[in-house]
Amino acid sequence: MPAASQTLPSRSTSTALGYGACALAGALWGTGFYFGKIALTAMNVGHMVFYRFLFALLGLVPLMRRPRLNRREWQLLLLASFLGIPVQFLLQFWGLSLTTVSHAALMVGTMPVILAVGAVLFTHEHLDIKGWLALAGSAAGVTLITLSSVRGGGQQMAGHGPTLAGDLLVVLSLIIALGFLLINRHLMQRHAALTITSWGILAGVIMLALIVVPFAGWPPVHAVRGRAWFALVMSGLFCTAVTTFLWNWGIGRVPASRAGVFLNIEPALGSILGVELMGDRLGPWVWAGGALILAAAVVLTTTGRAEAEMVLE
Repeated sequence: MPAASQTLPSRSTSTALGYGACALAGALWGTGFYFGKIALTAMNVGHMVFYRFLFALLGLVPLMRRPRLNRREWQLLLLASFLGIPVQFLLQFWGLSLTTVSHAALMVGTMPVILAVGAVLFTHEHLDIKGWLALAGSAAGVTLITLSSVRGGGQQMAGHGPTLAGDLLVVLSLIIALGFLLINRHLMQRHAALTITSWGILAGVIMLALIVVPFAGWPPVHAVRGRAWFALVMSGLFCTAVTTFLWNWGIGRVPASRAGVFLNIEPALGSILGVELMGDRLGPWVWAGGALILAAAVVLTTTGRAEAEMVLE
């Protein structure tokens, strides 16, 4: 009896810390578009994405261990890195350069929905009536937000407001991210998440260098001012490396189906930062669309396991 009574508090504490780690990871992810927008004032999309992952890699280097992957697994890791870093993030931040922080962040709220669809199509998960209603609600939310981008003609022409192209590029990047997550999920069934993540980012940085330098030249150094460097370090170390560590550590201590709800902090906080710090203006259609997207994400991450298991396994 004494031994049992001593293990209960420690388990409770470990679970609480796990939830806290997942929540902090979601909050840090929510600042990614804000810092990205700041960095984009000093450099182009390719250079910004390269610096983000370079700083992320520097943060993960002390934790890297020699991988024990076979040839087939290396091929899958390289494919996942290509989809998940150069392709996904160049598209995503190209979209951010064309739209607002708030719109881009709200579009990220569709990720649990995309994951749920992927679970149904590729892992044969079952989606109940609540899940299908959530999918319909999220699709309606995206439609309302993108329609508001079309209506905002004056701001679009000035280059300061949301655009349909920018919003859809962010959604397209999330669809591509599904392939990255599916492949990594398969690899993490046999290897530690930190191993797959760190070596995947290393491969992604090399790919970015091979893509960005020939087309955009060497990343700027002397022309970049302190504010942009701060944004790059924050987005790399804290929005990528630290969040990865916190998330992987947290989900080892809490149920996967519950941890998934913390993914919804990112679009909520990101849209708030856009309004409060970047001066974004959200019309009634955007508020309604954002509410539908976030509500759908909450339903999917609290009543079903499909999308959460895909991300977290």
